Amino acid sequence: MCTGGCARCLGGTLIPLALFGFVANILLFFPGGKVIDDNDHLSQEVWFFGGILGSGVLMIFPALMFLGLKNNDCCGCCGNEGCGKRFAMFTSTIFAVVGFLGAGYSFIVSAISINKGPKCLMANNTWGYPFHDGDYLNDEALWSKCQEPLKVVPWNLTLFSILLVVGGIQMVLCAIQVVNGLLGTLCGDCQCCGCCGGDGPV
Repeated sequence: MCTGGCARCLGGTLIPLALFGFVANILLFFPGGKVIDDNDHLSQEVWFFGGILGSGVLMIFPALMFLGLKNNDCCGCCGNEGCGKRFAMFTSTIFAVVGFLGAGYSFIVSAISINKGPKCLMANNTWGYPFHDGDYLNDEALWSKCQEPLKVVPWNLTLFSILLVVGGIQMVLCAIQVVNGLLGTLCGDCQCCGCCGGDGPV
């Protein structure tokens, strides 16, 4: 596959992933699917906006950049033949690094939250984190330590797991584009330099 075609494919995949991450983070503001009375009762990691910023906003821009490569002129830029596509691929590499960092941020926040567990009303009638070092992940009986909000444990666990998976996939795709972008910078797109069998100019 040509480097430009590969980038467009990656961009088309990143868009729905970014939307998944954005929606998952929004849903975390409604533990158990209900509106909470006091925002201080939300888990701290929800306010880090891993899915909204990391997997969402910081991923949309690279994805749009990758998709926009189809409109780039590979015949030249500013009157210099051959530089247009290479410059676009180099720029896409920078955007891919930004996307990788954003996805990595979301991945780390999600992993920390999953290990920490949700903030909830405990038996002593105070709000806090009753779990330690992910002990609740292997013992569902411990979930009863959270009295309110109802079903907050599976709710947070499911949504942060989605963010973890989404962030991981986005990191892999952005890493692929870093390599793809560097190849495109050195070789140009197949339609421009012939490295994939084309006969066009560099």
